[in-house]
Amino acid sequence: MTTFRELHAGRFVMPNAWDAGSAVLLVAAGFPAIATTSAGIAFSMAKGDHTLPDGAPAVSREAMFERVREITAASAVPVNGDLEDGYGAEPARVADTIRLAQEAGLAGGNIEDYDGRELYDVELAVERIVAAREAAGPDFVLTARTDGQLLRTPTSLADSIERANRFRAAGADCLYVPGVNDLDAIRRLATEIDGPLNVVIGLGTSTLTVADLHAAGVTRISLGGSIARAALGFVRRSAEELATKGTITFAADQIPQADLNALFARSSKGER
Repeated sequence: MTTFRELHAGRFVMPNAWDAGSAVLLVAAGFPAIATTSAGIAFSMAKGDHTLPDGAPAVSREAMFERVREITAASAVPVNGDLEDGYGAEPARVADTIRLAQEAGLAGGNIEDYDGRELYDVELAVERIVAAREAAGPDFVLTARTDGQLLRTPTSLADSIERANRFRAAGADCLYVPGVNDLDAIRRLATEIDGPLNVVIGLGTSTLTVADLHAAGVTRISLGGSIARAALGFVRRSAEELATKGTITFAADQIPQADLNALFARSSKGER
């Protein structure tokens, strides 16, 4: 099997799972790697992606890693972890989170420069990536994520590119600037960021395609919580149909029980 690090020498798609079952389904579709989604995991626990007003993660690090371990155990391909901001501001806390990520079976993970309220000061953000790199060792693929564009702060695209390049110099293997949906801007990111670029699709009404992004020079494409939100959208539409019309046309889209039984039986036996 191609290692997670080796995948970053080419171009690939990495959809996001929120539990063991969704992980098995994504792997069965043939993707060479998958990722976790903190949003999808939180929603599956009936929690928000972040709490208000303080912005801290709604799911504790301990609870998140319990689910992550279930996902990695079920997956026959490398798994990248959504590690929030490392679950703490201090570089030592981020390093500890990276060690836990490795123990949980993750092949890589994202560290954000956003604490739920504002971006970290860039110097501290760089120190946090340095600490993560030191803890990660040579095999773990470290992704540095900068959230200025997603937050629509006054941060310019040039500022986000500068942050990404500083994180690259600090030891990040892959760079991630969510919130950019314009193809010309994505081409600029791919050109001016000195390292493999991750772009997320499926946020809002973006019409970007895998082919568009690969042609623009993007190395890795993820979906964040998009599939999880779509699955919950299906649950809500099904419930509304049943409650208001008394019909179950939604049942036509279900996977047959025999197919799921066979798929999960193979997975539990280690057959992929």
